[in-house]
Amino acid sequence: MEDLWYVLRDLARPNAKRPAYKQLQEMPEMAGCVFIPLKQKMFIEFGKPVVRYIPYMTDLIFVHKPKTEIDLIVRKLPLLQYRYVHGSRQYEVMSVRHDVMERFMNAVFEHDMVEYYSYDEVSPQLYGKQIRIIGGHLNGFEGRLMSKRGSKHKRLIIDLQECNLSAAVQVESEYIQLVK
Repeated sequence: MEDLWYVLRDLARPNAKRPAYKQLQEMPEMAGCVFIPLKQKMFIEFGKPVVRYIPYMTDLIFVHKPKTEIDLIVRKLPLLQYRYVHGSRQYEVMSVRHDVMERFMNAVFEHDMVEYYSYDEVSPQLYGKQIRIIGGHLNGFEGRLMSKRGSKHKRLIIDLQECNLSAAVQVESEYIQLVK
């Protein structure tokens, strides 16, 4: 049996009171098995600014359970369904290997300010040199250094190629080693 994270989509409206991703997080059997890329957004409530975490993509959910168990949940929640691989065999469910997903989640959880991008948003001009991180909590990560004009911080771009998703996390200059 392969150890995979399956990719689901939530068809609820963005302003829904109880979207499928919240229902999944509330299920006791799903504790620690659901990952949703979140971004910070400021709202005005009763005249005061409030910062809340909302999904980066409203229909992107990663679940780490056997497919048979996910099938039962998908049948129970009508607005939840699998994402399928575009341009592949018919009805091939999108999934990410566990080790790749764990590395991605570890990098994302270590930072408060993570910027997510789809592949369409990350142009070749944003990619800098190939680097490796030596030391710190991202030790061993390899990727491209994000070169954003006017930015004071160096960021490493970490890709999840299977899902058309990238995350940019801040790295310290002292831990950066150029890869030739």
